[in-house]
Amino acid sequence: MFKLLLIEDDATLFNEVKERLSGWSYDVYGITDFAQVMQEFTATKPDLVIIDIQLPKFDGFHWCRMIRSHSSVPILFLSSRDHPSDIVMAMQLGADDFIQKPFHFDVLIAKIQAILRRVYDYSSDSQIELKTWCGATVDYQKNTVGNDAGSIELTKNEMFILRELINQKNKIVTREALIKSLWDDERFVSDNTLTVNVNRLRKKLDELSIGHFIETKVGQGYMAVDVAQLP
Repeated sequence: MFKLLLIEDDATLFNEVKERLSGWSYDVYGITDFAQVMQEFTATKPDLVIIDIQLPKFDGFHWCRMIRSHSSVPILFLSSRDHPSDIVMAMQLGADDFIQKPFHFDVLIAKIQAILRRVYDYSSDSQIELKTWCGATVDYQKNTVGNDAGSIELTKNEMFILRELINQKNKIVTREALIKSLWDDERFVSDNTLTVNVNRLRKKLDELSIGHFIETKVGQGYMAVDVAQLP
Protein backbone atom coordinates (compact mmCIF):
# COMPACT_ATOMS: atom_id res chain seq x y z
CA MET A 1 0.00 0.00 0.00
CA PHE A 2 1.39 3.39 -1.00
CA LYS A 3 1.61 6.04 1.71
CA LEU A 4 0.44 9.53 0.74
CA LEU A 5 1.06 12.65 2.83
CA LEU A 6 -1.69 15.24 2.21
CA ILE A 7 -0.53 18.67 3.43
CA GLU A 8 -3.90 20.44 3.50
CA ASP A 9 -5.32 22.66 6.26
CA ASP A 10 -8.95 22.54 5.09
CA ALA A 11 -10.25 19.77 7.35
CA THR A 12 -13.38 19.15 5.27
CA LEU A 13 -11.41 18.77 2.05
CA PHE A 14 -8.74 16.69 3.75
CA ASN A 15 -11.30 14.23 5.14
CA GLU A 16 -13.10 13.97 1.80
CA VAL A 17 -9.92 13.35 -0.16
CA LYS A 18 -8.63 10.92 2.46
CA GLU A 19 -11.87 8.93 2.37
CA ARG A 20 -11.87 8.76 -1.44
CA LEU A 21 -8.20 7.83 -1.68
CA SER A 22 -8.55 5.21 1.04
CA GLY A 23 -11.16 3.58 -1.18
CA TRP A 24 -8.39 3.17 -3.77
CA SER A 25 -6.20 1.41 -1.18
CA TYR A 26 -3.94 4.38 -0.46
CA ASP A 27 -2.78 5.01 3.11
CA VAL A 28 -3.33 8.75 3.64
CA TYR A 29 -1.65 10.83 6.35
CA GLY A 30 -2.19 14.45 7.32
CA ILE A 31 -0.34 17.18 9.19
CA THR A 32 -1.16 17.85 12.85
CA ASP A 33 1.24 20.78 13.35
CA PHE A 34 1.88 23.04 10.35
CA ALA A 35 4.98 24.44 12.02
CA GLN A 36 6.50 20.94 12.09
CA VAL A 37 5.83 19.73 8.56
CA MET A 38 9.35 18.40 7.96
CA GLN A 39 9.32 16.44 11.19
CA GLU A 40 6.01 14.82 10.24
CA PHE A 41 7.24 14.20 6.70
CA THR A 42 10.32 12.42 8.06
CA ALA A 43 8.24 10.34 10.45
CA THR A 44 5.70 9.37 7.78
CA LYS A 45 8.19 8.51 4.98
CA PRO A 46 5.50 8.95 2.28
CA ASP A 47 5.70 7.62 -1.27
CA LEU A 48 3.96 10.76 -2.57
CA VAL A 49 3.30 14.23 -1.13
CA ILE A 50 0.18 16.20 -2.06
CA ILE A 51 0.45 19.82 -0.95
CA ASP A 52 -1.59 23.02 -1.02
CA ILE A 53 0.04 26.42 -1.55
CA GLN A 54 -1.89 28.45 1.04
CA LEU A 55 -1.07 26.94 4.43
CA PRO A 56 -0.65 28.20 8.01
CA LYS A 57 2.83 29.32 9.14
CA PHE A 58 4.61 28.82 5.79
CA ASP A 59 3.20 28.31 2.31
CA GLY A 60 3.43 25.18 0.20
CA PHE A 61 6.32 26.57 -1.83
CA HIS A 62 8.41 26.75 1.33
CA TRP A 63 7.67 23.16 2.27
CA CYS A 64 8.21 21.94 -1.29
CA ARG A 65 11.65 23.54 -1.22
CA MET A 66 12.42 21.98 2.16
CA ILE A 67 11.23 18.52 1.13
CA ARG A 68 13.10 18.65 -2.14
CA SER A 69 16.33 19.60 -0.35
CA HIS A 70 16.14 16.31 1.58
CA SER A 71 14.25 13.93 -0.70
CA SER A 72 13.32 13.16 -4.31
CA VAL A 73 9.87 11.90 -3.29
CA PRO A 74 7.27 12.93 -5.91
CA ILE A 75 5.29 16.07 -5.06
CA LEU A 76 1.86 16.99 -6.43
CA PHE A 77 0.43 20.47 -5.80
CA LEU A 78 -3.33 20.74 -5.20
CA SER A 79 -4.30 24.41 -4.97
CA SER A 80 -6.97 26.99 -5.74
CA ARG A 81 -4.22 29.33 -6.95
CA ASP A 82 -4.46 29.33 -10.73
CA HIS A 83 -2.01 31.95 -11.95
CA PRO A 84 0.53 30.52 -14.43
CA SER A 85 3.36 31.88 -12.27
CA ASP A 86 2.20 29.64 -9.39
CA ILE A 87 2.40 26.57 -11.61
CA VAL A 88 5.80 27.58 -12.95
CA MET A 89 7.07 28.26 -9.43
CA ALA A 90 5.90 24.83 -8.25
CA MET A 91 7.67 23.09 -11.12
CA GLN A 92 10.85 25.11 -10.66
CA LEU A 93 10.95 24.07 -7.01
CA GLY A 94 10.84 20.42 -8.01
CA ALA A 95 7.14 19.52 -8.02
CA ASP A 96 6.05 16.73 -10.35
CA ASP A 97 2.59 18.06 -11.20
CA PHE A 98 -0.08 20.64 -10.34
CA ILE A 99 -3.87 20.34 -10.06
CA GLN A 100 -6.11 23.37 -9.64
CA LYS A 101 -9.08 23.44 -7.25
CA PRO A 102 -11.90 22.75 -7.72
CA PHE A 103 -10.90 19.48 -9.31
CA HIS A 104 -12.56 16.30 -10.53
CA PHE A 105 -11.58 13.35 -8.34
CA ASP A 106 -10.97 11.14 -11.40
CA VAL A 107 -8.28 13.59 -12.52
CA LEU A 108 -6.61 13.44 -9.09
CA ILE A 109 -6.60 9.63 -9.16
CA ALA A 110 -5.23 9.60 -12.72
CA LYS A 111 -2.43 11.98 -11.75
CA ILE A 112 -1.53 9.98 -8.63
CA GLN A 113 -1.55 6.67 -10.49
CA ALA A 114 0.58 8.05 -13.33
CA ILE A 115 3.16 9.52 -10.94
CA LEU A 116 3.40 6.36 -8.83
CA ARG A 117 3.76 4.15 -11.93
CA ARG A 118 6.42 6.42 -13.31
CA VAL A 119 8.40 6.61 -10.09
CA TYR A 120 8.04 3.13 -8.63
CA ASP A 121 7.37 0.87 -11.60
CA TYR A 122 9.88 1.71 -14.31
CA SER A 123 9.95 -0.40 -17.45
CA SER A 124 12.47 -3.21 -17.80
CA ASP A 125 15.21 -0.96 -19.20
CA SER A 126 15.54 0.64 -15.77
CA GLN A 127 17.43 -2.43 -14.56
CA ILE A 128 20.44 -0.93 -16.38
CA GLU A 129 21.56 1.22 -13.49
CA LEU A 130 24.48 3.14 -15.01
CA LYS A 131 24.85 4.88 -18.35
CA THR A 132 27.75 6.87 -19.75
CA TRP A 133 26.81 9.96 -21.73
CA CYS A 134 28.94 12.93 -22.75
CA GLY A 135 31.66 11.89 -20.32
CA ALA A 136 29.21 11.77 -17.41
CA THR A 137 27.93 8.79 -15.47
CA VAL A 138 24.13 8.66 -15.26
CA ASP A 139 22.85 6.56 -12.35
CA TYR A 140 19.22 5.71 -13.01
CA GLN A 141 18.71 4.15 -9.59
CA LYS A 142 20.17 6.98 -7.52
CA ASN A 143 18.87 9.74 -9.85
CA THR A 144 22.32 11.29 -10.09
CA VAL A 145 24.59 12.50 -12.88
CA GLY A 146 28.28 13.02 -12.27
CA ASN A 147 31.54 13.88 -14.00
CA ASP A 148 34.84 15.54 -13.12
CA ALA A 149 32.96 18.79 -12.40
CA GLY A 150 30.90 17.20 -9.63
CA SER A 151 27.58 15.47 -9.12
CA ILE A 152 23.94 16.57 -9.31
CA GLU A 153 20.71 14.96 -8.13
CA LEU A 154 17.68 14.93 -10.39
CA THR A 155 14.01 14.57 -9.56
CA LYS A 156 12.19 11.48 -10.82
CA ASN A 157 10.66 13.47 -13.68
CA GLU A 158 13.99 14.96 -14.71
CA MET A 159 15.70 11.57 -14.72
CA PHE A 160 12.81 10.06 -16.68
CA ILE A 161 13.16 12.75 -19.35
CA LEU A 162 16.94 12.37 -19.49
CA ARG A 163 16.66 8.60 -19.77
CA GLU A 164 14.13 8.85 -22.58
CA LEU A 165 16.39 11.26 -24.50
CA ILE A 166 19.56 9.20 -23.92
CA ASN A 167 17.80 6.00 -24.97
CA GLN A 168 17.11 7.68 -28.32
CA LYS A 169 20.40 9.57 -28.46
CA ASN A 170 20.94 11.69 -31.59
CA LYS A 171 17.27 11.33 -32.51
CA ILE A 172 14.51 13.86 -31.98
CA VAL A 173 12.02 12.85 -29.29
CA THR A 174 8.80 14.75 -29.89
CA ARG A 175 7.14 16.73 -27.13
CA GLU A 176 4.01 14.62 -27.59
CA ALA A 177 5.98 11.40 -27.08
CA LEU A 178 7.60 12.72 -23.91
CA ILE A 179 4.30 13.92 -22.50
CA LYS A 180 2.64 10.58 -23.21
CA SER A 181 5.53 8.66 -21.66
CA LEU A 182 5.65 10.88 -18.60
CA TRP A 183 2.01 11.32 -17.77
CA ASP A 184 0.44 8.37 -19.61
CA ASP A 185 -2.48 10.47 -20.76
CA GLU A 186 -1.63 13.82 -22.32
CA ARG A 187 -5.11 15.17 -21.54
CA PHE A 188 -3.99 15.55 -17.93
CA VAL A 189 -0.89 17.68 -18.46
CA SER A 190 -0.11 21.05 -19.96
CA ASP A 191 2.55 21.58 -22.60
CA ASN A 192 4.09 24.19 -20.31
CA THR A 193 4.76 21.56 -17.63
CA LEU A 194 7.09 19.66 -19.95
CA THR A 195 8.91 22.87 -20.90
CA VAL A 196 9.53 23.71 -17.24
CA ASN A 197 10.84 20.21 -16.50
CA VAL A 198 13.21 20.21 -19.48
CA ASN A 199 14.50 23.70 -18.65
CA ARG A 200 15.09 22.66 -15.05
CA LEU A 201 16.92 19.52 -16.21
CA ARG A 202 19.13 21.52 -18.58
CA LYS A 203 19.92 24.09 -15.86
CA LYS A 204 21.09 21.34 -13.51
CA LEU A 205 23.19 19.74 -16.24
CA ASP A 206 24.78 23.15 -16.83
CA GLU A 207 26.43 22.72 -13.42
CA LEU A 208 28.39 19.88 -15.04
CA SER A 209 28.88 21.86 -18.28
CA ILE A 210 26.77 19.40 -20.28
CA GLY A 211 23.40 21.15 -20.40
CA HIS A 212 23.98 22.18 -24.03
CA PHE A 213 23.98 18.52 -25.07
CA ILE A 214 20.19 18.59 -24.63
CA GLU A 215 19.10 20.41 -27.77
CA THR A 216 15.70 21.98 -28.40
CA LYS A 217 14.33 21.31 -31.88
CA VAL A 218 11.83 24.13 -32.35
CA GLY A 219 8.39 22.86 -33.30
CA GLN A 220 9.49 19.23 -32.90
CA GLY A 221 10.91 18.25 -29.53
CA TYR A 222 14.25 17.57 -27.89
CA MET A 223 17.40 15.60 -28.66
CA ALA A 224 20.29 14.35 -26.56
CA VAL A 225 23.45 14.51 -28.66
CA ASP A 226 26.85 13.06 -27.89
CA VAL A 227 30.25 14.72 -27.85
CA ALA A 228 31.30 13.14 -31.13
CA GLN A 229 28.65 15.02 -33.08
CA LEU A 230 29.55 18.45 -31.76
CA PRO A 231 32.13 20.62 -33.54
